[in-house]
Amino acid sequence: MKFELPPLPYAKYALEPHMSKETLEYHYEKHHRGYLKKLRELIEGKPEADKSLEEIIRTADGPVFNDAAQVWNHTFFWQCMQPKGGGEPGGDMAHRIKETFGSFEKFREQFVASGEGRFGSGYVWLILDGSRLRLVDTPNAENPLVRNQTPLLTCDVWEHAYYIDHRNDRAEYLDVFLRHLVNWDFAAEQLQRATKR
Repeated sequence: MKFELPPLPYAKYALEPHMSKETLEYHYEKHHRGYLKKLRELIEGKPEADKSLEEIIRTADGPVFNDAAQVWNHTFFWQCMQPKGGGEPGGDMAHRIKETFGSFEKFREQFVASGEGRFGSGYVWLILDGSRLRLVDTPNAENPLVRNQTPLLTCDVWEHAYYIDHRNDRAEYLDVFLRHLVNWDFAAEQLQRATKR
């Protein structure tokens, strides 16, 4: 397959003041593009070049896995945010969050704690595991696909995701993500797709 850098779903300044254009530009143009470039170099002329990104993630290891997963993770992460996002979800997502976590506020607290507690780099995910929602955090490039779990939402907690805007305050960044950036419509689409299978 020919892997391309997908366009952002919004302008680079569209998430301001909650995520600066500088952060988004640096993160998307340098990090995401860099992982894609390395992946292309690693798989050129090899069997992986004919696989989908998801197939590579589920079967590869080492540098090929790392770069493929980071390309996928970043593409997913951009869709998990939107201009004028944040707040509480509605519909089935709201019901499931209340059922699993007790309340949206408890979900928010656990999401921030999970992301803040991830030592080093990685991601915090809201996933569908069987028929239940769960929060998981993963190290480095790892994502729920390797465990056959369905990602609904993620927040990147590598330092380059927040250091320009929040310095070393990861908890503040995670809180801002939920209050002002999260795209619950996208998460609800992932949930609906997964429950129709």
